[in-house]
Amino acid sequence: MSEDGFHVHGPHDHELEHAAEHEPKGMAGQLAVLTAILATVGAMFAYMGGATQANAMLYKNNAAIKKTEASNQWNYYQSKGNKQNLAELASALVSSDEKKAHYLAEVERYKQEKVDIKEKADKLEAEVLDWDQQSDEQMHLHHRWAQATTILQVAIAVAAIALLTRRRWMEWATVGLGVVGVATGIVAWFHL
Repeated sequence: MSEDGFHVHGPHDHELEHAAEHEPKGMAGQLAVLTAILATVGAMFAYMGGATQANAMLYKNNAAIKKTEASNQWNYYQSKGNKQNLAELASALVSSDEKKAHYLAEVERYKQEKVDIKEKADKLEAEVLDWDQQSDEQMHLHHRWAQATTILQVAIAVAAIALLTRRRWMEWATVGLGVVGVATGIVAWFHL
C-alpha cells in the first residue's frame, strides 16, 4: 500500500491473493492429490487388465485353431487307417500273388503315412496345450490387474467419504487401501 492509503493491485498480485484464498488446505488438499494419484495408477492398472484379457482371448483362439488342425490330422490318420484296412482285406481276398504283393505294399505305405500323420497331430496337440497354458496365465494376470483396479476404486470412494465426513481415520483408510491396491498391481506386474 502506498503512503496515502491508495494501492493499485497488479495482475500478479491478484493471482497470488486468489490462489491463497482458494488453495486447497489440509485434509481436502491431501485427499485431492491422493485421489488424483490413485486415479492415474488405477487407469494404468485397468489398461493392463484389459490388455491381459485380450491376450488371454487371443491365445485361447490360437489354441482352438491348433485344435482344429490337430483334429484334421487325426481324421486324416483315421482315413489312412481305413485305407490300410481295405488293402489288408483285399490282400486276403485276392488269389493272385502279384495282386497280393501290390496290396501288401499299399498296407506298408499306409502304415508309414500314418506314422508321419500321427507325429504331426501329436505336435499340434502339444501346441494346443501350450496356447491353453499361456491363455490361463494371462487370465490369472487379468484377475490380478482387476483386483488392483477395484481396490484403488474403493480407495477413491473412501477418499470422497473422508472428504465429506472430515474423518481423519478414513483418510488413513484411503492411504491403506491405496497401498494394498498398488501392492496388488506390483504382484501382477511380476506375474505372481
